[in-house]
Amino acid sequence: MQTKQMKIAFIGLGIMGSNMASHLAKNNLNLTVYNRTPKNFEHFGNSNVTIADSVKNAVKDADIVFSMLSTPQVVEDVFFGTAGALNSMKKNAIWADCSTVNPSFSIRAFEEATKYNIRFLDTPVSGSKIPAENAELIFLVGGEENTLNEIQPYLNVMGNKVLHIGDIGKGASFKMLVNMMLAQSMLVFSEAILLGEKMGISKDFLLDTIPNLIVSAPFTKSKALAIKSNNYDVQFPLEWMHKDLHLATITAYEHNQPLFLANLTKEIYAGANQNGMGRDDMSAIYKFLELKK
Repeated sequence: MQTKQMKIAFIGLGIMGSNMASHLAKNNLNLTVYNRTPKNFEHFGNSNVTIADSVKNAVKDADIVFSMLSTPQVVEDVFFGTAGALNSMKKNAIWADCSTVNPSFSIRAFEEATKYNIRFLDTPVSGSKIPAENAELIFLVGGEENTLNEIQPYLNVMGNKVLHIGDIGKGASFKMLVNMMLAQSMLVFSEAILLGEKMGISKDFLLDTIPNLIVSAPFTKSKALAIKSNNYDVQFPLEWMHKDLHLATITAYEHNQPLFLANLTKEIYAGANQNGMGRDDMSAIYKFLELKK
């Protein structure tokens, strides 16, 4: 990677963030990382990554701050207000928020960042654990193109495509559409498999065949393997899919747009979450429906 050496901070080292930050570390960048809760930093091996003891110390010298946090409330807690990260960042630094949040929150984050003379981009990603491990994420960006150009080399390290969707909030908007379709597609696929079983068709045949049909979303191939082996190790936590559906319904309300199917889907994921499947992969929605048959 050839670019002007900048100081980078990465905030949030969960399933996605730890893998994303590890790719930056492998490129010998000037990287500082921070996680709110104690974390195993084995992803970074023997690299010269600095592990900060507070978010303020993580961001204070950074030219670019990436964040990958779980919910809008967590982003607000970490970044907003006099005790937040924005108050400790350098003037004219860039904050690129990779968290999945609702578009109106991204606009609010931009407004908050502007108070501190911080440049902001919403940069959520399309992809889950495996694409993050393989640097195959797609970044969905909202904000100024010139600011995007400055961080693009680092996005290219963590992913293999960058889509500039539009102005502030548009990256978050597009991510919302992607996850809304992902959740519903997983539900439709699960219902089809379960009905097929009830009609006497082999479960293995269904799981081997339906994902290869033109009517099926490509991601169902990997989810079929999970269902077949009854292995719901987390790639995309079901509880965060439920959260994303909730954010979609909030956004629909803000725009006076009915979401009949997404609201129903949200309640089904809520049921699975309530039944202790929140930390399973989102494909565990099949397991939840199976219990109801």
